[in-house]
Amino acid sequence: MWLKLKKMGCCLLIIVLLPYVVTVFINGPSITAQSRVDQTYIQVEMSGEEAEEGQVIEMALEDYGIGVMAKEIPADYEKEALKAQAVLVRTDIYRQIQTGGNKEAVQGNFWNREEMQEAWGGKDGIYYRKFQDAWQETEGQILTWQGQPAYVPFFRLSIGCTRDGKEVLGNEDCPYLQIRECPDDVEAQEQLQTVEVDDMDAEVTALDTAGYVTNVRVGQENMSGEEFRKKYELASSCFTLQRYNGKMRITTRGVGHGLGMSQYSAHRMAKDGQTYDEILNYFFEGCEQKEVAEILQNTE
Repeated sequence: MWLKLKKMGCCLLIIVLLPYVVTVFINGPSITAQSRVDQTYIQVEMSGEEAEEGQVIEMALEDYGIGVMAKEIPADYEKEALKAQAVLVRTDIYRQIQTGGNKEAVQGNFWNREEMQEAWGGKDGIYYRKFQDAWQETEGQILTWQGQPAYVPFFRLSIGCTRDGKEVLGNEDCPYLQIRECPDDVEAQEQLQTVEVDDMDAEVTALDTAGYVTNVRVGQENMSGEEFRKKYELASSCFTLQRYNGKMRITTRGVGHGLGMSQYSAHRMAKDGQTYDEILNYFFEGCEQKEVAEILQNTE
């Protein structure tokens, strides 16, 4: 009787482990390394009004990544667009880990579960699972440039095309950040926005190739378009100035800085049947998609 039970137990164990053994045999042991990467814990430097200066918390990399995604991209976007976003968020995390003095501390705004529930209401469970699936289905994947995690910015909505990295950054470190056409963006509801502020002596003095403001004169001072955008909390640094009824009317196009991946275009590309790999290749052509475990092993 005991021998029968022992044989049955061995058979059950073989049945349970067989898929794993076959997977490792076909794909190699790197699969096990990959599966551990997104389960590690990292140090996150908190930001925002409620965070204390220099406050650091420890959390699972996956939880942090999903929290960043939840804050940065609309939850109702197509799954392939969310998967592309997951790769970009993961890439940025590991880029910070590798380039920062502290190999574990990362910075970035994210939502916790309470903030997700507040934003999504009754759809909290559905949307969280959607983000979790996008994260897990791209587990361990990042974009690299010259063997290292690439600089992969993203934003909500372009003005019809993205910006040239050399113009924006002032160097040639990211030649893959080139102007990409985003024709669907111009039809988006958020494309044009207008705000009015107190009248001022100001004029736009320089634009880049895509049409974003690179310099604006305010009185005797000059500032970049991004500095002006942040000061007046504008949707975009592509804007025009017009005096109207004793006020300064500022009309913006697009949402965000315009460099890298347009999330809205990624969403529309996904609706048209393109995969996250194709989306990433369009906006970051020349970058390689790799398993982060491979990059970490090469730096040890």
